[in-house]
Order: sequence, then structure tokens, then C-alpha cells
Amino acid sequence: MITAVDHVQLAAPPGSQDALRAYYVDVLGMTEIPKPPVLAARGGCWFQAGAAQLHLGIEPDFRAAKKAHPGLRVRDIEAYAARLLAHHAAVSWDDGLPGHRRFYSEDPVGNRLEFLEPLPEPGPSG
Repeated sequence: MITAVDHVQLAAPPGSQDALRAYYVDVLGMTEIPKPPVLAARGGCWFQAGAAQLHLGIEPDFRAAKKAHPGLRVRDIEAYAARLLAHHAAVSWDDGLPGHRRFYSEDPVGNRLEFLEPLPEPGPSG
């Protein structure tokens, strides 16, 4: 039985690792984690924040994912959006998911990323 998502892999073009590191570490605040040596030879880089892992693999005929995307849950979404904007990353708010605040952005190679935070549960009325 499936118990959790271990990681999400996104593709990236050759030569993009430095830009990806700058974005995922400096802008998003993730930590780069080492790839096993046999996989490191293929290029790319892996990042983690809490239990969430994103793996960026090198793809010679890369095309950015414009629809497919990871959904990353964040705390204090307004401050997180401000962090991205301060690093000149685009933030596109979307109110289409009931019970959540969310926005979309793109990494430096154009992969779509969703950031979301559940709204607080309404308290008892009266």
C-alpha cells in the first residue's frame, strides 16, 4: 500500500544546476541533499524542506512542465509570497481551491510550482 509521496521529480536542461541551486536554496529556502554517487553522475540536483523532496533531473530535450506541478504546502503563505517577490520570482494568486490560499510560480527553467496553505477552520458560531 502507498503510505506517502517520497519525492517529486522535475526535469531541467543541461547546464542549469547553478540556477536551480540558487532558486531552490536561496529563494525557496530548501536544502540541497546529496545524490547517491551512481545517480550524481547523471547530473541534476535534489532538494528537501521538511518531508518534501524535489529532484531535478537533467533532460537533454527538456521542455518545462506548464500544467503538471508539485503542490508544496507552506506556512504563512503571505510572507512566503513576499519572499519570492523579493527575489524577483513571479507570484500568481489563484482562489480556485476552496479552503486554501494558493499561488503559482515558476523555477528558473520554467517548471510550474504551486504553493498552498489551508485556511483556518471556522470556529463555532455564537
